[in-house]
Amino acid sequence: MKYTQLYTKTNKSGKDFDSINATYLINGGFIDQTMAGVYTFLPLGLRVLNKIEQIVREEMNTIGVEVLMPALSPFALWEQTGRLDTVDVLMKTSGANEASRKKSTNEYVLNSTHEEIITPIAKKFNRSYRDFPFAFYQIQSKFRNEARAKSGILRGREFRMKDLYSFHTSEADLKTYYEKSKEVYTRVFERMGLGHVTYLTLASGGDFTKDYSHEFQVKCQTGEDEIYRVPSTGLCFNKEVTPSKAPAVKQVSTDRAEYKEVEGKGMIGVEVLATFLNISVELTTKTMLYQTDDGKVVAAVIRGGYDINEEKLTKIIGCNSISLADQETVKRVTNAEIGYAGPINLAKEVAIYFDDSCQGRVNFECGANKTNFHSINVNFGRDLEMPEKFYDFKVANAGDLYPETGEAYEVFAAAEVGNIFPLNTKFTVAHSYTYTDEQGKEQPVYMGSYGIGPSRLMGVIVETFHDERGIVWPEAVAPFQVHLISLRGGEDKAAALYSQLTEAKIEVIWDDRPKAGPGDKFSDADLIGCPVRILVGGKTEEGMVEWKKRSEVDSQNITVAEALRRLQK
Repeated sequence: MKYTQLYTKTNKSGKDFDSINATYLINGGFIDQTMAGVYTFLPLGLRVLNKIEQIVREEMNTIGVEVLMPALSPFALWEQTGRLDTVDVLMKTSGANEASRKKSTNEYVLNSTHEEIITPIAKKFNRSYRDFPFAFYQIQSKFRNEARAKSGILRGREFRMKDLYSFHTSEADLKTYYEKSKEVYTRVFERMGLGHVTYLTLASGGDFTKDYSHEFQVKCQTGEDEIYRVPSTGLCFNKEVTPSKAPAVKQVSTDRAEYKEVEGKGMIGVEVLATFLNISVELTTKTMLYQTDDGKVVAAVIRGGYDINEEKLTKIIGCNSISLADQETVKRVTNAEIGYAGPINLAKEVAIYFDDSCQGRVNFECGANKTNFHSINVNFGRDLEMPEKFYDFKVANAGDLYPETGEAYEVFAAAEVGNIFPLNTKFTVAHSYTYTDEQGKEQPVYMGSYGIGPSRLMGVIVETFHDERGIVWPEAVAPFQVHLISLRGGEDKAAALYSQLTEAKIEVIWDDRPKAGPGDKFSDADLIGCPVRILVGGKTEEGMVEWKKRSEVDSQNITVAEALRRLQK
């Protein structure tokens, strides 16, 4: 392609946006922002996106069959699965003006995901055990009502998504396929040049399974996720599910001081409380009261400086869901207003759970179950019965230890580029989807869900591969293999080389702008980031070109034949 036929331009002096990918992709002429979270993929950007999607497609074809599902769906399908009122990013579409609404007042769901669509389709065509296992996938635009679209194409309201759904006759067969999908996903990211910085990460199974799901996280300073990695094994956890042991508290003194109750009105936050009491934050205690779905009241006691992971706590309690206790319940079980709960003298009906961060402390603080009062110099075995068991229901902090080995986690920021979920029977039960086994009996169908975001991947690649001058595309996804530059006097040679490259099916963009100076052409080449830059004209000798890799500083003068040989190799 000739540069003059792109019909778009770079903007080297353009403003910096909220992320590296937004800055370089917009200023490099790859994408154009229509509104927050919504972008047009311009010619350069579409070439990159298509290459990413083709790699994804080639690998998905090894484990599934491609389909294309609609962006719209009826409300009834989402009502059937119980998700119409629970998916907090769900959008709808309807007539945008009075003229349109006169034709139809119908409203439709604008799909953010497609379990509600694919399950009835699978049910229609596959009902015998002989039909299983099977999988469908698609690559399509998705829509989500993000409260704050940010970070360029990393978090948008409209984006590209590959979602694959697999169907199985047993949980065991689902697990076999699930492990196979990990291998396929690993190949996808390796082919894009991200293999060395992509980590298979354990994550929450949500409402779908008690087991972990898995995410593929790319180590990235601007990533929104925090990953905890066990150095000795490489095992990775998303912060939200990281099992952790709190490091021991450094005590000024181990002598037990006299228990007291101290008035401290309106203390908001453990830092303020610790300053008021002249103790470390680690010696403060948070006691949170919850109500379970079966009507019980429980207290979760955790060390100051930590937050409670309610998903962990729910599993420990053994209930389906929990919610913070209401004001009336708090007052009934503590005889105090909200904010002064503590584990001492709680109502007997309250089951108390202690996080392991509470262990090993001397002279710690907790709520006194009296409005405006705090208990200080509290000690287990004297003021408070030693718990039979300590639990882990904390949200992990940097510095925490992996419980099984006692080693400190390596903690880093990362961006999620793919995820896989064992859905089990959640959606098949909702759609009354069963299969007939060899004995003619109806049996449940198991499902898995597997996602990759191609447009998000494009942004993550830019976040990973760039320098101060622009993007450094990996070869597999670069818009072109070669950025050909002709300087004054080299136009005819460049035209001949352009023809040679094109005939050899080497992807090339030729900066053929007649009035652009060398500086503009060089800086545009760096901003666009093709793997190889070839210069013709200027000081290059007859039959020679200047060869420079975008990822390297130095250039070489080589023959045209050698340049062709390297590119074809």
